[in-house]
Amino acid sequence: MIKTPNMFLCGVKNKQKNKQMKKSILAILAVASIAFTSCNPDETTASSTFELKVDDLKGSINDGTVTLDPTKTYTLTGGLTVKSGATLIIPAGTTIKSDPTADTEKAKTIFIAVSRGAKIFVNGTATKPVVMTSGKVSPTEGNWGGLIICGDAKVNTGDNGTSEVGGLLYGGNNNADSSGSITYLKISYTGSKFSDTKEYNGVSFFGVGSGTVVNNIYTYESGDDAVEFFGGAVNASNLVLINSYDDSLDYADGYIGTITNVYISGVSFGGIEGSNNGANDIATPMTDAKISNISIVKGTEAKFTASEKAINFKEGGGKQTYTNLYVHSDMPSIFAKLDSGTGATARIAAGDFKINTINFVTANNTVATYVAAQTGAGNGATLPTWADWTKNN
Repeated sequence: MIKTPNMFLCGVKNKQKNKQMKKSILAILAVASIAFTSCNPDETTASSTFELKVDDLKGSINDGTVTLDPTKTYTLTGGLTVKSGATLIIPAGTTIKSDPTADTEKAKTIFIAVSRGAKIFVNGTATKPVVMTSGKVSPTEGNWGGLIICGDAKVNTGDNGTSEVGGLLYGGNNNADSSGSITYLKISYTGSKFSDTKEYNGVSFFGVGSGTVVNNIYTYESGDDAVEFFGGAVNASNLVLINSYDDSLDYADGYIGTITNVYISGVSFGGIEGSNNGANDIATPMTDAKISNISIVKGTEAKFTASEKAINFKEGGGKQTYTNLYVHSDMPSIFAKLDSGTGATARIAAGDFKINTINFVTANNTVATYVAAQTGAGNGATLPTWADWTKNN
């Protein structure tokens, strides 16, 4: 058959269409292949069997990853515990409030806890911090528990301790352990009383490892300590601790870490309480805390008496080094409350209690001896500029 020009052109067009179709099919297959290969456990959010309720946030997250919605305000009605192997993600701008109807008895059952082997990611920013607070119309300290994090790092009270509230196991031999991260967290009206001898803190770190990121925490009106470290090796920076009804910053049980930039105001007992071990003041690993850029201001309200001074060197003390420590003139003129036990006296004699490059001497226990023209957290008694985010949100 003789091909006409039109027939020839149709053949060319058909070939072009076939080529285009093949290219389209290959492109679709390529996209499908990429989608399939990228869907691996390391790059996707695992599902969880946990039932997330905005108005009734409580229970155990036993598996997978639970991510909160920053556009919603959650009501914490009981204990929320992240179990080993599970993850809780709290995006920037998320607000969690305690049950507004909770009485004193129920308040001690309301908390957020992270078990050893679990992870939490508090992903706040300076403009959109994560907020954990009271749901009461007229909030006060102790309206709810607080945030508890347990890790696998070393503590000198044993490898399997039980958190003083929450009843979770903590401690181990992995000082590099990671429990996730906490950044830009505002937490307030915590510290409900669990029993006559146990109260929640604002944030409690039990045997938490150095793989955990901790920076920019603001606590306000804590019924007990603002932030406390029970052993572990986690480092922390940029802490603003306002109005605490026990100690503001507390560490114990072989805590080994560095804490940088701490602004404290509203001191009931000790500005900082540092100890080694209540049952054995020379237990190892010995507390070895290095704290720099600190301001301690008692506060103007009569209830803030700073009865345990700027530093409470307690239960063996361990090794404590303070650099650029500012103590405001409203604090007691006596610098430290001192444990008189042999463990503590040995540490002092060895020069292991050092303030602004000066070895502490018991006979010269005054603020004037150790604090001169330091700037502390950045601006003496005034809130430092790095903490401006706490005023604007």
